[in-house]
Amino acid sequence: MIQKSYDNTATLYFIPTPIGNLEDITIRSLNTLKSVDFVLCEDTRVTGFLLNKYDIKKTLIRCDEYSQEKVKNQVLSALSSGKNIGFVSDAGSPVISDPGYVVSKYVIEAGYNVVALPGATAFVPALSVAGINPAPFIFYGFLSDKKSKVKKELNLLKNKTETIIFYVSVHDINDMLQLFYDYFGDRQIAICRELTKLHEEIIRGSISECMRNLSTIKGEFVVVVDGNHEVNDFSNISIEEHVNMYIQDGMSKMDAIKNVAKERGVSKSVIYNEVNK
Repeated sequence: MIQKSYDNTATLYFIPTPIGNLEDITIRSLNTLKSVDFVLCEDTRVTGFLLNKYDIKKTLIRCDEYSQEKVKNQVLSALSSGKNIGFVSDAGSPVISDPGYVVSKYVIEAGYNVVALPGATAFVPALSVAGINPAPFIFYGFLSDKKSKVKKELNLLKNKTETIIFYVSVHDINDMLQLFYDYFGDRQIAICRELTKLHEEIIRGSISECMRNLSTIKGEFVVVVDGNHEVNDFSNISIEEHVNMYIQDGMSKMDAIKNVAKERGVSKSVIYNEVNK
């Protein structure tokens, strides 16, 4: 399906909002907010504050990660009658570690346009100021909130040569830095706290240095982690030892086999046959 974004088809607009400094909103975002028929938002109070600052009056409909399914029929009905809809998250760009994907999927499948405006998002300025090789990079966003799953995710990421960008909540920053140290070793990182806000702070150095220098755990965090520049080809250990290493870290046997196959560049069947012979 080919989308002609600026024909007369009813459109869902993803509108980025400032991640801190309200002056970071674009003129196009303001004009689009003024022009749409109503606005879907993660939190009506947060969006209401922003719209009031710029004297924009719109009907706001809550559409967070839990209510996207509930509002889909309302959205499709509005689009079918030719209305245009805005979608904002509390801060940054919708869909990027924020709600929006579920609604957009229904809108696209129904044949309406989805247009994303460029603008504020936290990981881009973090990458710019990190002082760590910016390309290539992996934007990972938030790790799982389940400890067992976090360990599996970090196991899969620890041998990546690309720079990796994480979002970390205020409640997890100390524990997460310790996990990064345990799984990645003492790599270079940048902890970007309260980007664009009055108390913006960038802490650069090895993980152990940054853990010592973290002055406060208050705020929103983006953590940029240098890639693995000492990738192990695992030729010094057997396939069985390699698989057992991941099982001991909490992976299931099949997940360990998949991971080892990927790291050694062979098919899963080769690893499976080796550990089950």
